[in-house]
Amino acid sequence: MRTLIITAFVSVDGVMEAPGGEAGYRNTGWTFNAVEMDEKVFEIKEREQHEAGALMVGRRSYEAFAPVWPSMEEFAEYNAMPRYVVSTTLAEEDSRWPATILRSLDDVAELKRTEGGPIIVHGSAELGASLADAGLVDRYHLLVYPLLLGAGKRLFSEADKDLTKLNLVEHAVYSNGVQKQVFDVVR
Repeated sequence: MRTLIITAFVSVDGVMEAPGGEAGYRNTGWTFNAVEMDEKVFEIKEREQHEAGALMVGRRSYEAFAPVWPSMEEFAEYNAMPRYVVSTTLAEEDSRWPATILRSLDDVAELKRTEGGPIIVHGSAELGASLADAGLVDRYHLLVYPLLLGAGKRLFSEADKDLTKLNLVEHAVYSNGVQKQVFDVVR
């Protein structure tokens, strides 16, 4: 069974929208614009690339990443590994950044049952919440920024469901106040 990991930049109030500068969000680029840079924060991002066996995103993230990520040297390992996009509406993969299209959470559950390294889910707020609500998430890699952003897409859904217990397995606090929090989902 493969491990499914949600990785996210998130504010203290749970917003994960537009951390890198995507258009249309009033606080766009908050990871770079609102907090002093400390390269040590990104250690986990480099480690994720080395340890991952596959990358998974939702349709909106796929459409945003496909034109950009293939040319980014810092994502060379992600660009070389199998990619999956979960979507009921995407007609076909983008030839610039090919990916296998999964049409349902059942397809994701089936993929998890295969052999291979961890599956890393980047961005993809809606997908991440759906995966968590379906009990498919095994681990969270969170970089929590010391910000309150108010409105925006949130990491977790507001679904009324049974509690999910987490076990903190790794943490760090960086010079700029960002906290790394790695949680395993307790089953």
